[in-house]
This record gives sequence, C-alpha cells and structure tokens, in this order.
Amino acid sequence: MKTIGITGQNGFVGNHLFTTLSLSDKIKLIPFQRSYFENTKDLENFVSQCDTIVHLSAMNRHDDQQVIYDTNIELVEKLIAACVNTDHEPHILFSSSTQESKDNLYGKSKKEGKNRLMEWANKGQGKLTSLTIPNVFGPFGKPNYNSVVATFCYKVTHGEQPQIINDGEVSLIYVNELVQIIIDGIHSDEKKKKIGANSYELNIEPTSKKKVSELLSLITGFKNNYMEKGIFPNLEDEFEKALFNTFRCYVPIDHYPVKYTKHTDPRGSFVEIAKTNTSGQFSFSTTVPGITRGNHFHTRKAERFAVISGKALIQLRKIGTDEVIDYYLDGTEPAYVDMPIWYTHNIKNIGDEELITLFWINEPYDPEDADTYFENV
Repeated sequence: MKTIGITGQNGFVGNHLFTTLSLSDKIKLIPFQRSYFENTKDLENFVSQCDTIVHLSAMNRHDDQQVIYDTNIELVEKLIAACVNTDHEPHILFSSSTQESKDNLYGKSKKEGKNRLMEWANKGQGKLTSLTIPNVFGPFGKPNYNSVVATFCYKVTHGEQPQIINDGEVSLIYVNELVQIIIDGIHSDEKKKKIGANSYELNIEPTSKKKVSELLSLITGFKNNYMEKGIFPNLEDEFEKALFNTFRCYVPIDHYPVKYTKHTDPRGSFVEIAKTNTSGQFSFSTTVPGITRGNHFHTRKAERFAVISGKALIQLRKIGTDEVIDYYLDGTEPAYVDMPIWYTHNIKNIGDEELITLFWINEPYDPEDADTYFENV
C-alpha cells in the first residue's frame, strides 16, 4: 500500500488527481489542507505519513509578480524543512511549468523551486521528479484563472461574449491525460530524464494545439447545438470529446430539466429523445414505486436520463462534495437530465405507478472497461 499526499489537493489539478487516485485500493491518500503550510506541526505530520508527495500548491496569478515568486519559493522551502525536520525522505513530484525558461517571476519561481528540491534530494535518499506541465484544461477549472477554456466555457454557458485579445495557438493537455501521466510518474521512472543523483525530469508534451478562435468556435457550437437544440456533437475526436465534457460542467444547474416537445395526434404521441452526431447506446428501464437505480459515476461518459412515464427524483452529487442536486420529473411533461462526469447519480420512482426511463450514453457498455464506479449520492 503506497501512501500519497497532494499539496494543493483542493485545486484544479489536485482535485482531479485526488479523486482518480481514490479509485485505487492499492493507494492510501493522506489528506492535505492549505492551512498546513501555516502550521509547522501539521505539515510535518502530513509529510511523515507520505511515501510520495505531489507538490501542486502554488500561486499562479497576482497583481504583484514578486508576491507570486515569494509565495512559491516559501512553499517549497517549508516542504523541504518539514522533510528535514522529520528525517523523512519521500518521493516528491514537483509541478513545474513551461514558463520555467521565460523571463517572468512565475517562471523563475518554478525553476528556483525545482533547483532547491534537487539540492535536497541529491543530498540524501529523497527523490525528486520535476514535471514540466503545459496549459491544462478540464472540468471544474476556475474561469479567469486556470485556463482560457474554463473562461470561454463559463462565459458562453452564462450568456456572456468572450473577447479574443490575441488569437495565438495554445498548447493544451486534458486534465485526465495529465493525471494519468502523474500517476505513471509516481510508479515508474521509465520516461524520465535523469538530472541529478536522485532527481528526474519529465517534460510533459501537450496533446493538442488549437488557435484561441478555434476553441471559441467549438465552444460556441456546443452552446448553439447542445444547449439550445439538445444535439450531442460528434464525440469520436478525443480532443473535442474532452472539450465537450469540460463544457458540460459549466452548464448552469437551472438549465435542467429540459422539457421535450410532445407531438400528439389520434395515434398517440411522439417525442424526440436525443439527436446525436456520435455512436452510443440507447436503453430503457421500468422501475416499480419506491425503488432507486444507479448510485454510480463516470469519468468520461456522456449520459442522458429521460423520464417519459411516471414520477422520478433524479439526484446528483459531485464527487468530493456534500451538495446534492435534486431534479423532479413527471412523465406528463417528458423531460431529461444529463449526467456530468465525476457526479454520482441515481433515479428513484417517487410515484404510485411504474416509472419508464430512457437512457442514452455515448459508448456501448463494455464490462472490461465499464467506467462505472459505485458511490451513493
């Protein structure tokens, strides 16, 4: 059982890394709070429990660049001091940046932080892996802070018009891809470059390059087709699937439930469930009163629950949080709710009659790679 701690556990990348690692029964996660950096005893207690520490805590933006530099260096110094004071020599994975080689104080703080950790590792039996990370995007990024993708997704889904200041090319990596590289780096040195006695460097390449205007065009298309017309885009392209899953996490809660147009004539009624430009799987279930189905989440799948008969309560909760979102649906006004990734979800028959629900998911069920993790809402 490997013990792993993540400074910056509640940040954008840290949260994704923490929740992904929590799926493994071979890893014990040591919880971290930002306040530990202000309390020597708490930080030393945290460090002493970890075989591996992924150091993601850092300041990225501030009006005063010197504050960024001083803060990031101080965090590294405190982490090193905690290792020295406890006589503990873990494997530290340090989140650096492609800004390392540029003439700005953020980049200098990353380069200097790496050098100080190298000095610590090379003096003893500790180990350093420096991760040079490009621009990261993905669900739950903070608008106007983490990435242009987060900013564009938030503004477009909330009726604002993003402005393009410089239509340059952006090198990007999806957070799920980055998390897997970090996990591989925890367990193996195979793809690393040795830069010292106990120090390694892993230069993480972007997995896509897009112009800013291209990103905005794709995101605007998601709004026009997905939010306004209910049409799923083509999800065969890995980048566009990642961008779409990111986009969906910014759709306002009150966008759902979305009511269908019900066409009625003497023969009965007809409702279009989902228009899609991708492959997938449609299915339906019948549920007797009082029974709950689901209580699981996905990390990559796009999924829709559509209630066409009976009364249902659909509940969602983002993994790692306590807030439960409740949606009440009634088959007399057919409606649907889409399940964001990393949200555990369920559906309960709260009526007196049989509940009929249609389901759509963007990939057929594969028991060898189900991407289905059970957790009660």
